[in-house]
Amino acid sequence: MVSNRQNIISTPFAFMINIALVYAMYFVCRVEYVVENWSAIGTSLLTNPLYDILCGSLKFDTSAILYTNALYAILMLLPLHYKETRAWQKLAKWVFVIINSIAIVMNLADSVYFRYTGKRTTTSVLQEFKNEENLSYIFGTEVMNHWYLFLLGIAMIFLLWHCYVMPKRGYSPKHTKEYMTYYLVNLLIFVVYIPLTIAGMRGGFTHAVRPITISNAHQYVTHPKEAAAILNTPFSLIRTLGKQSLKEPGYALSEIDEKYSAIHADNEKLVPNKKNVVVLIVESLGREYVEEGFAPFVKSLEAKSLTFDWSFANGRKSIDGMPSILSSIPMFVEPFFLTPSSMNDVSGIAGELRKVGYQTAFFHGAENGSMGFQAFAKTTGFGRYYGRTEYNKDKRFKGDDDFDGIWAIWDEPFLQYYALQMSEMEEPFMTAVFTASSHHPFRVPEKYNNVFKDDGKNSMHHCIRYTDMAIKKFFETASRQAWYKNTIFVLTCDHTNGFDNEFYGTDMGLYAAPLIIFDPTNEMVKPERRHGIAQQIDIMPTVLSLVAYNKPYIAFGQDLTTANDEDTWAVNYNNGIYQFVKGDYFLQFDGQKVTGLYNYKTDPLQKNNLAGEKDRDLTELKFLKAIIQDYMQRMNRNELIIKK
Repeated sequence: MVSNRQNIISTPFAFMINIALVYAMYFVCRVEYVVENWSAIGTSLLTNPLYDILCGSLKFDTSAILYTNALYAILMLLPLHYKETRAWQKLAKWVFVIINSIAIVMNLADSVYFRYTGKRTTTSVLQEFKNEENLSYIFGTEVMNHWYLFLLGIAMIFLLWHCYVMPKRGYSPKHTKEYMTYYLVNLLIFVVYIPLTIAGMRGGFTHAVRPITISNAHQYVTHPKEAAAILNTPFSLIRTLGKQSLKEPGYALSEIDEKYSAIHADNEKLVPNKKNVVVLIVESLGREYVEEGFAPFVKSLEAKSLTFDWSFANGRKSIDGMPSILSSIPMFVEPFFLTPSSMNDVSGIAGELRKVGYQTAFFHGAENGSMGFQAFAKTTGFGRYYGRTEYNKDKRFKGDDDFDGIWAIWDEPFLQYYALQMSEMEEPFMTAVFTASSHHPFRVPEKYNNVFKDDGKNSMHHCIRYTDMAIKKFFETASRQAWYKNTIFVLTCDHTNGFDNEFYGTDMGLYAAPLIIFDPTNEMVKPERRHGIAQQIDIMPTVLSLVAYNKPYIAFGQDLTTANDEDTWAVNYNNGIYQFVKGDYFLQFDGQKVTGLYNYKTDPLQKNNLAGEKDRDLTELKFLKAIIQDYMQRMNRNELIIKK
């Protein structure tokens, strides 16, 4: 039954109380989000002024709540006395509960997904997983693993229903004066509510205020990763729906032309040496795992290879890693796969080497088409694709008996398949493999459960140990093949994952990835630890240089074989902030102004922001602007290949 107190509340007042209830629910979701990801954002978030955190959170919650409750507002505030009927109010309650229950579920679920992306979910996730067929299993697994979030969600939805305030029912004006009073008051409320709603959705009243976007959250925090705590998931989805991601910033062209170009000129005097190229992209193999001893074979391989003191990924997701590693295209704003620019003419290591007679193939042990890798591989010049389908046809292996049940063929058998399959290819060849086992739900094959045990600190550790063993066995098999000594190997990861060391949780450390270039003969690549900076987008120009490729091409990275250590650099994009590493400095730039500047060698945990120093000539910023401008122009103008 509805209490008398509820029965005498007017419809507009009931609306206000119920919207206040939604604010309370968003607050609970935010607290849960921070607690769930405390190791990543909690401690550093507390260093920000509480007032800024509350103001920022309120602004984004207001926008999201007004957007999602627009229909409910119309049902409750329309200046029609028919809305006071029992049937109308029941409809309004159901709309309110359903819409806001969805928002609660989004926020709670996204607190789990944050650990894999480092940001609030945007509409890109809809494209990212549209070809996956195992989402129900993954969702079910996460519900089991995070049962407390499931119970919290149920409790919050129950409170939405139970605490909902119903206005007085059955009201109907009795005479003309009462009609006029009712309609004038309700019309006034409705007319006032409209501009207030528009202002709340936009984030402000004045005409100079542009509608707030996800990047506006950075003004309330110190580090990009903390912006996720200020935002909410419904807002992030709404603001990225149907948006063109890549916009040219309009920096000074003369400045850019002098600083940077993605064109790598041809050198017709070079004679290609026909070296094979093998690229291993290891799922989630962050540099921390190598440095801390969880990948002992990879660590030993470093000692025989060309490596750098500082090496970085150019994104935080698998679909960021593919374009960065194989086509020298970094992730700016949104994954390349998911932008309109993905329809551009695009090449890569495979596409360029096919021009000079290389056979090319891409290997990924997942269901064919998973993650869009097969389409991207074909677009960028890989002549063949070997996935789970092809693996199952090879009678030398066990087919789906080697399937992990969720994602792909286990790394150990699939890397053996990879090594043997290359022996059937004609040299010279260029291939790449994307491993899958070091991934959620953090399992290893049953026969290795007692060999690679979960240490209880980080669920990735035993998976990484298994994958490291699989890589070791791959090199053992490869070393017995005729093509081995005529091959240049590159090993990196797609992105990083969970961390224990504090540095690897910083804005810079989150991108720390291994980059290993190995030549078994040491003829083309000498074993050396250089004191420079390397990144995934450097792989394409470096490899093409090593095989003496002599045609012009587009690559946003640099050739590490010719660059001096002091001239090397790395760039990535973190929650609306461009990040740039060069020399001794780590620079953060929101597209208009510098938000962070740190001497990462003396201040690795980014405690001392030097961005306010007026007397520093930010040559790094000029270079970064040049990269951004060139990137956006080429994406929007379809200039990712050299057109003759």
